[in-house]
Amino acid sequence: MRLNKFISHNSKYSRREADTLIEEGEVTINRKVVQDFGFMVHEEDFVAVKGRAVKKRAELTVIAYNKPKGVLVTKKDDRDRTTIYHKLPGKFRHFIPVGRLDYASEGLIILTDSPSVADRLMTSNLSRTYNLKIDKPLSPEMMSAMKDGLVLNDARAGAHASSKITSMEFAPFDNFELRAEGSTYTKIRVTISEGKNRELRRFFAHFGATILDLKRIAFGEIELNNLPTNKTRYYTRREYSDLYDYLKKVTKSELRQEEKAKEKLKEEYEDKKRKAKIERKREARKLAKKEKKNK
Repeated sequence: MRLNKFISHNSKYSRREADTLIEEGEVTINRKVVQDFGFMVHEEDFVAVKGRAVKKRAELTVIAYNKPKGVLVTKKDDRDRTTIYHKLPGKFRHFIPVGRLDYASEGLIILTDSPSVADRLMTSNLSRTYNLKIDKPLSPEMMSAMKDGLVLNDARAGAHASSKITSMEFAPFDNFELRAEGSTYTKIRVTISEGKNRELRRFFAHFGATILDLKRIAFGEIELNNLPTNKTRYYTRREYSDLYDYLKKVTKSELRQEEKAKEKLKEEYEDKKRKAKIERKREARKLAKKEKKNK
């Protein structure tokens, strides 16, 4: 793991604060000052900030949080806007959010004190379910794109002004259902298996629709249910059990993929050796013919 990420995940410091500390020479690895943000921290390394050890957190804790509107999912904002870390109890200030909900969105956020678990859940294809309200009726084109997927070379509509992502591919939605519809609005519940930047806002903006309300109500098997706004709850015993089972499956899948990748590299190496051997024989025959001709 990169040094700045290791510090932010295992201490009270944000990523930006970690960068500053590294730059100022306040960080040591194995008692030597390191000023490279991207230095890779290994299991056996001893990391200290201002002389105090940064210990990798071993115990796994996961919570569900009902994020209010008008709150950012980040540790620190350069415009001093309210973040979830202003709202969360102090004991959760070092927790890592699994994905994000933008400033105007609300609902379920999963947070954990384990960087590896956060990364695995963030990049997973676990379903995400949202209640949406858009400012127009559903069109046949919208429904077709939800069923079949969509590729946009220009996906800037609906994006944040500072976003550098200009194109986007949308997989078919896992599910969608109409909840209410009027002449100037539609309420719809959608389930997707991706977590791309402002994905739903970009999707509907392509059809000239603005999302008026967006609330995440489920992530995988974890549901928001009646958790009040701005409140947290710990995972239940059953939810922890399901999470551990899922992580085991992911680990086994990764090991299988790793073995396949090694086998492929081995096959490619053997293939190169065979081709090189054939080429050497060909060159030897050419050289022999040339020598025979010169005699």
